[in-house]
Amino acid sequence: MEVKAFSGDLRAGKRESHLVRWIKWGIKVSLTLSVLALLGIGGVLYYFSRDLPPLDSLGAYIPSQATRIYDDENRIIGQFYIEKRVFVPISQMPKNLVQAILAVEDARFYNHQGFDSIRIVRAFIKNVESGRIRQGASTITQQLTRSLFLSSERTMERKIKELLLARKMEEMLTKDEILEIYLNHIYFGHGAYGVQIASKTYFGKNVADINLEEAAFLAGLPKAPNDYSPYRHPDKAKYRQRIVLKRMVDEGYINQNEYRDAYEKDLIFKKLHSGEDFGLYFKEHVRQYLISRYGDDVVYRGGLNVYTTLNEKMQRMAESALQGGLREIDKRQGYRGPIGKYTPDNEGAPGESQATRIQTASLHVGDLLNARVLSRDSNDATLEANGVIGKMLLEDMAWAANRLTGPDIRKDRKRIDRPTPADILALDDIVQVRVKSIEGGGKGVFFSLEQEPQVEGGLISLDPADGTVKAMVGGYDFNKSEFNRSLTARRQPGSVFKPIIYGTAIDRGFTSATILVDNPVIFTDSDTNKVWKPENYEKKFYGPISLRDALTFSRNLATVKLLRQIGIGPVDTFAKRIGIDSPLTHDLSLALGSSGVGLLELTSALGVYANEGVRVEPAMILSVTDNNGRVLESRDPIATRVISKETAYVVTNILEDVVQRGTAKRARVIGRPIAGKTGTTNEFTDAWFVGYTPNLASGVWVGFDDNRSLGSRESGGRAALPIWIDYMEGALDLLPVIPFSIPDEIVYTKVDRATGLLSREGEDGDYEIFVKGTEPTETKQDLASPSEFFRFDQEESAF
Repeated sequence: MEVKAFSGDLRAGKRESHLVRWIKWGIKVSLTLSVLALLGIGGVLYYFSRDLPPLDSLGAYIPSQATRIYDDENRIIGQFYIEKRVFVPISQMPKNLVQAILAVEDARFYNHQGFDSIRIVRAFIKNVESGRIRQGASTITQQLTRSLFLSSERTMERKIKELLLARKMEEMLTKDEILEIYLNHIYFGHGAYGVQIASKTYFGKNVADINLEEAAFLAGLPKAPNDYSPYRHPDKAKYRQRIVLKRMVDEGYINQNEYRDAYEKDLIFKKLHSGEDFGLYFKEHVRQYLISRYGDDVVYRGGLNVYTTLNEKMQRMAESALQGGLREIDKRQGYRGPIGKYTPDNEGAPGESQATRIQTASLHVGDLLNARVLSRDSNDATLEANGVIGKMLLEDMAWAANRLTGPDIRKDRKRIDRPTPADILALDDIVQVRVKSIEGGGKGVFFSLEQEPQVEGGLISLDPADGTVKAMVGGYDFNKSEFNRSLTARRQPGSVFKPIIYGTAIDRGFTSATILVDNPVIFTDSDTNKVWKPENYEKKFYGPISLRDALTFSRNLATVKLLRQIGIGPVDTFAKRIGIDSPLTHDLSLALGSSGVGLLELTSALGVYANEGVRVEPAMILSVTDNNGRVLESRDPIATRVISKETAYVVTNILEDVVQRGTAKRARVIGRPIAGKTGTTNEFTDAWFVGYTPNLASGVWVGFDDNRSLGSRESGGRAALPIWIDYMEGALDLLPVIPFSIPDEIVYTKVDRATGLLSREGEDGDYEIFVKGTEPTETKQDLASPSEFFRFDQEESAF
């Protein structure tokens, strides 16, 4: 029995020894695997940490900041940026916004050290249960590191780097610093980066002023800004706001009553368009200048402050005047037909996006819309625009009885006599309309027929005293054509160039009473035998005529002879002195404005007359500072006398006559001292008007980019002058009425109109102005026979 017991104990001891060995072996293996795992993890971490971006600059984080453009009253009118943002310290952010962000994005932000293990486990379980990825686990710190330093690709490598950087960031910065950077950096949709721009974009207010319901809405955006856009998906946006408010209740930031009150309040969103959507040609010119001087990075990220000369009110008036004027010209040219046809595929408000439908649920007088023709009667048509049914009376579409069937306005136009709505509009036509009126008493909405003009134009307006450009429009629509016709185009000015020729003559001793001869003349080039026979606009000639009347009534033949008399060289020199930089044609066709010039240079040049002979270089930028307020450049205007006060005044006085009794009589409606000149080129290709008061000089050009004719009788007085008047009536209301100053050396003398000599006592005559010393001293004498003034000249001359 003892032997058996011993034998049993021996077997038990062997089993125990075997178990111990297995345990020890298991421990060794576990330790080895753990070491290997740790080494592996360490190796992986080391591998991915080798090329991590440095975080040294985070402590002094400065986000890329937009360059701001200011008008002449120091109001922001535009910004240049890659990411539109304005940095705001966390101390200036409302507490409920910070809490809303924390509640929905990272409730344990102040408890973890860069990544949240508990959240990772929860997300893993949730995703396993659903069979797909439904919940993320990234903390605010991880989101920030990903946004600042990593790509958005979903790879294991990126995730590991994200964790490493998050941990490193938590070691370098405080929690509040991380949160401050995050709130200024994240994207909220519609071009808004950071909470300040987001508040401005959606609610039109500073972030410090938003309330709880607005804060909850904003906090819900970063997860999916496009999906939760109130302009595109209002129901989803409201649902997301509810989620945020519930999370705030869960985290104890608000109670149930606050949740309910905030959710039940309406969110009033700012209309989704920029208040900076004007002056685009002006701003683009400024942008190009800034980039050429400071470089892309400084302009788009450096937060420059650019103080310009632009006057917002004048600029808006200029755009309205030019667009309205071009539309009127386009209507006179003819109707090109509908812009499309309705099909079930474009059901809804034709040509309008869903976002636009949400914003324009109510129409406003003046709105331009695309509309569908539903029916036509004998005197009107019924149309639908943006879900609103309205009427269009025959009188509001009658202009379209002129149908344009091709590009040639004079040859391709067909007139429909006694048209009906059915002659103009077809069923299911998609046409452009303007809201003409919204009548009460159940009368409804009335539309007028419109079309996008093909004709182009430009308008420039500046203060002649200091050269500051107050308004500039380079075309009908910047978004369709960025070509700036006010700055870049070089077009023949026609008769609007004549004040420069006549200014040269006055400067060289001619007087406003000097007699010129307006009679037929033929010029033949001796080298080419090419014949040029200039003629007046009216196809008539007027014989002996005073220099004043020759300019007032724009007599071409008299001007050609005047140019031949004073010489092309002096005119070229005079033009350069007053600001014409474009090269001029050195032949007698210069008298009729054959040399291409720019609208700005011509307006600025005639502005010298308004400024009593003193030239100041045109300018659009007053100063530029960096984001710390340090001045980088500042304009120091230089005023240079280029012609005498007396010459400037005589020309101005004659150009006042152009308005009072000449080709620009329409401008008398403005009711204050105005001087100016119309211009029209051959075949009605270009139409101009440049005019000025002592405190504002403005020019308008109208034409086609491809040099087509504007149509019969579309002269400067008909096509350009109405635009100028429309603009100047409003712009001059902002300025005091100032008469043109008369220099001391100007004298008045009564002269005989036919000869320009002194009028004898008791005889009829006109009082004329003269530069002292140039007035006539002799009375009229017998003249040569009238036939000599009307002889038919033929001379050889270069032209």
